Amino acid sequence: MVKDDLVYVIPAGQYGKEGVLALLEQHPEIKFVSLVGVDLAGNDTDEKIPISVFFDDYEKFFNGTAVQTDGSSVVLPGIATLSDARVDMKADPSVNWFVDYNDGNIDPATGRPVGTLRIPSFLCHATGYIDSRSILRNTTDYVGEQILALIKKYGIKGLSVNPDDIEKIVFTTATELEFWVKTPSQDVETRLLSASQKLQEQYWQRTHGVVRTALEQTVERLEKYGLNPEMGHKEVGGIKAQIDDSGKLIFVLEQIEVDWKFTNDPVQTADNEIQARIIVREVFRENGLEVTFQAKPIQGVAGSGEHTHFGLGAILKSGKFVNLFNPDDMNEEFMSSLGYGAIMGILKHYEVMNPFVSATTDSLNRLKPGFEAPVCIVTSLGGETPDVPTRNRSVLIGLIRSVDSPNGTRFELRAPNPFTNTYIAIAMGYLSALDGIKYALSSGKTPAELLAELSKKPGEAADYLETDRAYRSEVDVFEEFTAAERDAMFGKAPRTVWENFKALELHPEKLDTLACPAFEKRIMESFKLGALNRWALELQFRIIPDNLSKVISAKPLHMEADTNPLEAERWTKINALRTELGRDTDKSLSIFSKIKKALAANDYDAASDLMVVMNDKMDELTDLYYEYSHNAF
Repeated sequence: MVKDDLVYVIPAGQYGKEGVLALLEQHPEIKFVSLVGVDLAGNDTDEKIPISVFFDDYEKFFNGTAVQTDGSSVVLPGIATLSDARVDMKADPSVNWFVDYNDGNIDPATGRPVGTLRIPSFLCHATGYIDSRSILRNTTDYVGEQILALIKKYGIKGLSVNPDDIEKIVFTTATELEFWVKTPSQDVETRLLSASQKLQEQYWQRTHGVVRTALEQTVERLEKYGLNPEMGHKEVGGIKAQIDDSGKLIFVLEQIEVDWKFTNDPVQTADNEIQARIIVREVFRENGLEVTFQAKPIQGVAGSGEHTHFGLGAILKSGKFVNLFNPDDMNEEFMSSLGYGAIMGILKHYEVMNPFVSATTDSLNRLKPGFEAPVCIVTSLGGETPDVPTRNRSVLIGLIRSVDSPNGTRFELRAPNPFTNTYIAIAMGYLSALDGIKYALSSGKTPAELLAELSKKPGEAADYLETDRAYRSEVDVFEEFTAAERDAMFGKAPRTVWENFKALELHPEKLDTLACPAFEKRIMESFKLGALNRWALELQFRIIPDNLSKVISAKPLHMEADTNPLEAERWTKINALRTELGRDTDKSLSIFSKIKKALAANDYDAASDLMVVMNDKMDELTDLYYEYSHNAF
């Protein structure tokens, strides 16, 4: 197989039409084109269009007349309906195009793997552009215009920049990617994983064998695709690999993280994240390993996050870059007034931003105390003085800054996971930040005054932030506060997808503030409808059947004649739980049946409450059966 001189990426703006076509003519192994649109669920389209069609109808790919799909193929509920289903796909020339190679299909003429040119695209309905990519593109254009106008009108307290010198606003964004890797068809006791995590046996440890090979190849391939990788390493989860008599690794279960460089185009950032997932999955598969990007694939151990970084800067007419979050003196102030406004806006609106970040049961399973995952709506800035940085990992969003690298100042949102719709999450983040920036700049408050408001205690009145809440903590919120204290100070975390989306009804004024022509309420509603439909279907057809299997497998192990009263007592409790969870009687329905009944009646309040009860009782059953099964021998 010849793999030298392959084209992996066509950089945005590097080639015109003739240049692109000439390049493709030089690489006949690229036999297909695929227009990659991203629906509201974060699914990316993929089709196989012969390259000859692309050559013949090049212009049609960019005016949206070459390829169409419909509402049954993409998640756009309430918009692309059966009666108005057509969705046109329009190629996007403003970002990088990637070539996806199939190592299982070798072109006999060239000896190279057959490639598909994946062209990021927009989805256009009769009612307008409705895809995740266009939402983010339009949102950053809108936010950029608004911020520039605010700066020209009010200036920025704490940052000496002449508004007339600003050429454009830029959005510096980046994501990280965590994932679990394992050998196929291998299972391990959860408690072994939990013990390994507590002993810190895996975090940033040396990789070995096939995992090392796959990780190295992944970093190399990310480089080929122009993603500028920064590192790959072990994360906190996993256990030590096992080897056979020949020295080969036969049992792998590890957590890995890979990172790559930020971009000044959030759409490119999100495109890169999709491409990175493809690369990771393919490379590890080539090495005989399975990969999952689930947020919480294994209950009781560390989940996988996708920390998302938000920055804001300006390109001056001179070409110089200015980080708008920075103050003039980073040793004296944490941020400029604009920076304070951005973080205050995100914190104030996070109840209605959260549903768009954590829209699945899997995502909420990760966001629980005890696993370095954020639960509270709270930030951390640094030490008692601005020159002392801190990394409080218990907060939702933290300030990342270094006096030595002022251009890198940014916020790190720790709630997203690998299956978060990055386009939508970033769009909501900047819309939330915009509202806070409006307040900070128009109020004329100094950075010190804004810092005082951000650092307020619960019950202290504020001009922008809510009186009963606190928003900043420089201590571990899990160690220093009880659950009740956290709920009172920082807001109660949603336990189900339904609870999460109810915030949109409970805080309509916050949603109204964020809605704009770039991200209309009808599109937010479509996102909500899709997420709730997936939640209900997954609950009924995946979660309940999986739990039922666990209930059935919890069988008695002690003998009838066994006189050990402890085992008999434990089994009595276990069997009562099994009946309550999964067995209907003539007098009452099981919890599983009650949930199904509630879902059939569209009573999501009842289904959500019962889901919480079910989860608690399944945890109780798991713990009780573990103690019982390890004593009944």
